[in-house]
Amino acid sequence: MSALRSDGAVVCFGEVLLRLSSPGAELLLQSPQLNICVGGAEANVAVSLATLGHDTGVLSTLPDNALGHAAHNELRRYGVDTSRIAFTPGRMGLYFLSPGAGGRAAEVIYDRAGSAFAVAQHTRTDWPGVLRGAGWFHVSGVTAALGPTIAEATIAAATEARKLGLTVSFDCNYRAKLWQAWNGDAPSILSQLLAQSDLVFGNERDMTLILGASFTDARTAAQSAFAAFPNLKLMAGTSRTQHSVNRHALSAALHTRNGVIETPPVDVTGIVDRIGAGDAFAAGLIHALRTNFEDAAAIRFALGAACIKHTIPGDFSLASAADIEAFLAADLSVRR
Repeated sequence: MSALRSDGAVVCFGEVLLRLSSPGAELLLQSPQLNICVGGAEANVAVSLATLGHDTGVLSTLPDNALGHAAHNELRRYGVDTSRIAFTPGRMGLYFLSPGAGGRAAEVIYDRAGSAFAVAQHTRTDWPGVLRGAGWFHVSGVTAALGPTIAEATIAAATEARKLGLTVSFDCNYRAKLWQAWNGDAPSILSQLLAQSDLVFGNERDMTLILGASFTDARTAAQSAFAAFPNLKLMAGTSRTQHSVNRHALSAALHTRNGVIETPPVDVTGIVDRIGAGDAFAAGLIHALRTNFEDAAAIRFALGAACIKHTIPGDFSLASAADIEAFLAADLSVRR
């Protein structure tokens, strides 16, 4: 097993969002109704880990209105510590989803500019204070992509977490539209976050962007990342083959400084909702590493967490460890 700190709460820093999606397989506003759920990359990880039995907290800013308090209460409902969430005047970050069907891909529209989180003065945060009692810090590239002030704060948070001895995990989660909105220097900013990380969720495309070299396979990309970033211990990612909107094949790989562990692909059919699958994968691996799984079992469990999320509506994965193990036991390709 790769040695990472496993005590203390997992604190996730990022924006909590509302997702508004058209019902069924409809296009947005095809009928005058929208389904609403709470989400956001880091919130998804926190809820999933809380469901898996970990102490988790979300560090964020929400608008001091009915929407912000509803999102706050939704996190509390699943056992997430919300004491690090501040309320300020402003608006709620939103995104709109048109689900895919058949050969039609899903479409996401962001509406996050000027949200309470995006304009908050996170650079003034007392990072040692808000990270007190934590053992693990998690953040994604989506947070850093929201603007220069948020990017600066994200780097400061990860840097302080490392100084305090926390394990730092970082999901590259590159979203070109968000970076392009303010001409952000994604390679430089993501590189600074990766430099503070013990565990990165990414692939050869992410490393091509960050390292400025062309990689065609994840193993070569991981080796270059290990050489460039001395603190980095693990790189993990999934590969997806999409046969249709309702049938995908997923596999996963865990790269260490000593080699790589790969899983066979799992056929995922009857997909209900794939949003949040990457966050479920991240939470599954963090859970496994914090509970002393061997590396091969850890990546297997993380893949199971990602696969089972496709059967759960909404951003959050609410699968227990027993649910994930039962799913894996039913699939011959990923049995021990």
